[in-house]
Parts: sequence; structure tokens; C-alpha cells
Amino acid sequence: MLKYGLALIAAPLALTASLPATAQQSPADNLAKISTHLRAMSTMTANFSQSSRSGQMLTGNLIIKQPGRIRFQYQKDAKMLIVGDGKALTLIDYEVNQVQRWPIRNSPLAALLNPERDLSKYGKIIPTRNPAVLSVEVSDPKRPEYGVITMVFSKKAGAPGGLSLDGWVSLDSKNNRTSIRLSNQKFGAPIANSRFNWTDPRKKRRGKR
Repeated sequence: MLKYGLALIAAPLALTASLPATAQQSPADNLAKISTHLRAMSTMTANFSQSSRSGQMLTGNLIIKQPGRIRFQYQKDAKMLIVGDGKALTLIDYEVNQVQRWPIRNSPLAALLNPERDLSKYGKIIPTRNPAVLSVEVSDPKRPEYGVITMVFSKKAGAPGGLSLDGWVSLDSKNNRTSIRLSNQKFGAPIANSRFNWTDPRKKRRGKR
């Protein structure tokens, strides 16, 4: 289970990359729209489904609080949790009592969790068939080991910056691919920082971190 989660945080969502393009606005304009959305999105909750190339599927609930906080609460039988506390991403596997951490900046999720990141330097618009859908691939050419993330957004009135995140694909340096699809997205609700606490399975008496 731990290996399955690693692909998510160490790895892009090419949901629409193979579709033919219909030019609507310039790539620079679309990058600016996505940046505006990420800066305006203070919090988000959603349901998610996660799939890998092997065909394994997991579901759960996602919480994001900018900047840098994220929580993937997986279905109960998965016994796995991924939490970002603003500085690091932590993968907790309760099945084997194992914990691993990475700086957020070393993960492709940095593109989602750092609203101030300059997408004009790291992002590339991926053409889509639907003018109401925007897709951006983000990677650091100087740091290929950080992986690639391709995020997909749909235009939605009332959502931050007029966009709603539909999902992403993560691809790591070992070509491990994980797709996340979101549903029931909600924005702007107050979320306590305590929602990003986690219980360390390695030391039962340590309590919550």
C-alpha cells in the first residue's frame, strides 16, 4: 500500500492530453487564469478516486487549505493517509506502521499547494477539445526527479477564479503514474489546521502530530 501512495506524491493527469485542440485563448491567458484560481482558492473539499496503471482503484475524501496543507483520507480498508502540513508531505501506512516524508517543494503537488509558484516558468497548457476545460502540465526541467503533474480544470461560475479543479495525473521519475479524479468540489469553507494532524503508528504513545 505504501508503494501505491508514493506514486501520488512523488509523481501528471493527462485526462485530456490526447484530444485535438480547439484554440480559444492564448496559452499565456489560460496560465494566468489557472494561477488566479490557485491564488483565490483558500480551501477546497472533494471526493476523490485514485487509479494507477495497474488498475488498482482507491477512493476517499480530499481536503486542501492554502498554502501547503492537504489531506487524502482514504477508504477505511486502505489503512493509508497522506497529509501535507505546509512544509512537508507525509505518507502514513498503518498496515505496516511505516511513515515517509518529503519537502512539498520536491513533489509535483507543489504546483497545486504553492499558489505563488510562477506557472509561466514551469507550466505548459495542454490542448483540449472542450473550450470549457483547461489542462496544464507542470514540471521543473532542472529537477526531473521531482516528477510531473498535469492538472485539469473546468470553467465554473462561482468557483474561485471561475475554475474548478477536476483532477490531475502524477508521473514520477520511475514512470509510476497515478490519476486522481475529483467530484463534489466545495470551496471556501473554514477548515481548522487540526484537520491535518495525524497519528504516528511507529510510537503508540506519541499521540497526534
